[in-house]
Amino acid sequence: MTKKEIVKQISDRANLTQLKTKEIVQWTFDAIVETLIEEGRIELRNFGVFEVKRRKARKARNPRTGAKVDVEPKNVVTFQPGKEMEEKVRLMANVPDRPRGRTRGDRSDSDEIEQTDGAVAAGAPAPASV
Repeated sequence: MTKKEIVKQISDRANLTQLKTKEIVQWTFDAIVETLIEEGRIELRNFGVFEVKRRKARKARNPRTGAKVDVEPKNVVTFQPGKEMEEKVRLMANVPDRPRGRTRGDRSDSDEIEQTDGAVAAGAPAPASV
């Protein structure tokens, strides 16, 4: 599922325009990122915990050339699902073999959100702050 699909689902359920819903969803994501940057951890009850952890420097091997390379230390975001999510996922009957979504490099310019009154159509120029 993509952010666009989440926006569509929420806008239909909340009876809001997709553009307003997209803004709210983006504010939510921004708040999560800002909290991670400022505090290093955010706990969302019944959902899970996002946390910033530091990965140590390590030696690795380039799979194409076999050459040894040094990997610098880096910060990564981890996610630990909450009990409620764990239980719901555990009870899933149909689990896809692999993710159906797109990869990061697979994005197109036609991902704009349609406004429910039809003012912005898919493929139309994107708003300035996307």
